[in-house]
Amino acid sequence: MAVAALQVGGHLLQLSSLLDRTFDNIYVINTLIGVFSSIIDNVPIVAGAMGMYSLEVYPADHAFWELLAFCAGTGGSILIIGSAAGVAIMGIFKIDFIWYLKRISVLAILGYLAGIGIYILLN
Repeated sequence: MAVAALQVGGHLLQLSSLLDRTFDNIYVINTLIGVFSSIIDNVPIVAGAMGMYSLEVYPADHAFWELLAFCAGTGGSILIIGSAAGVAIMGIFKIDFIWYLKRISVLAILGYLAGIGIYILLN
């Protein structure tokens, strides 16, 4: 409902216009969306992106949507709080946020950026 409220209020369109004006590059925009998914769960991030960019702007199977799926899905691993699974693991195995940040986040960022780089090279 929150994402729908942002869309109806026009805030998602404003955000997409700002991103397009500032970066004008789908790779940079998707990389940023993926980084945001490390803080905000990836499901609302993808729902928000779907509200920001319509299928008229980027048709189905466009590189934007493919890269968005990768970035939102793997970007949540940069911080353990970026996905429901990460939060669940924190509770089950008593993983501390700071421990994860110090030991895993750098590796997750490197893997995230490497994946984006390989996607760009292949396309």
